[in-house]
Amino acid sequence: MNAPRPRDVAPPRRGAAVTVSRLRRIRSHRRRHLPLLVELPLLLLVAFCAAVLLRSFVVQSFDIPSGSMEMTLQVGDRVVVNKLVYALREPQRGEVVVFKGTDRWASEVRMPTDTTLLEDVGRVLGDLIGIAAPDEKDLIKRIIGIPGDTVSCCDDAGRVVVNGVSLDESEYLYDDAALEADPAANDCLSRRFGPVHVPPGHVFVMGDHRGDSKDSRCQGFVPVENFIGRAIAVVWPEDHWRALEIPAAFAAVPPGDADGAPVDTAAGTPNPVVPLIPPLLPLPSRRRRGPETRRIRRDVDESRSVEVDSGGDRRRTRFGRRRQPHRSPCRGQ
Repeated sequence: MNAPRPRDVAPPRRGAAVTVSRLRRIRSHRRRHLPLLVELPLLLLVAFCAAVLLRSFVVQSFDIPSGSMEMTLQVGDRVVVNKLVYALREPQRGEVVVFKGTDRWASEVRMPTDTTLLEDVGRVLGDLIGIAAPDEKDLIKRIIGIPGDTVSCCDDAGRVVVNGVSLDESEYLYDDAALEADPAANDCLSRRFGPVHVPPGHVFVMGDHRGDSKDSRCQGFVPVENFIGRAIAVVWPEDHWRALEIPAAFAAVPPGDADGAPVDTAAGTPNPVVPLIPPLLPLPSRRRRGPETRRIRRDVDESRSVEVDSGGDRRRTRFGRRRQPHRSPCRGQ
């Protein structure tokens, strides 16, 4: 058979090509929409992962299980905790913090032991997204002393003293502990304690309800590395909503011992600290060469060069080493 000539081939119709391209775009657009039964679980999974990330690294909510912070925080209140703040700066006096208690700290809430499997699963899921009940070792108190501070109680008026300044805690203090209780009972029933010096990397914390709070008076300092975060606001119930600011009583407290050295309370002066880093010796600086030095160096280099006459070719060599002339392999033919 004879192949058809180019003029016998019918050209494609433009309208047909446009119609096919439109159909392709419509089909591709339809493929982008997932069925509802597939899209809804994916959205729930993304929301769950986002909540876990926020709870782990940014913010978390906590329920108040005891009355140790009354009347600032009441039983059943829910607070929002900023978990990033202490990764960026040091703790400050007067802040309300949530932390993990050490082995010396007694728990303020008892976890139920006779729970069902469904309750345990719900608690784990709630803890992942930050809505579960607090753990036994999750405690909340107010920072009274930071590293380097000297804290004691009491002055002539029965007030807490930080770095020699008496605190006016009437703004937040509720039902203070008794002065007549035995301070050696180790049960935080007495208002009197100290003076104690806060070591580096630790803080001295107390509850606002001193008559019903077990805190650093009898259970010791709290490591900063145990901090979960700073409580910044009460978000539930609605009529209790407010921000948790630093009371004005701490503004007049002077800085403590900056280097964190233990303070000799008898002498009133810090013990000397021997520096562990030896003093740096000054390194000799490299002198820059002036124009005269560079000219002398250039003259010396030129004097060490010699001229060698080899086969009528004058060549310059450095340091007296004779350089052999290049000979073409065709010269001897």
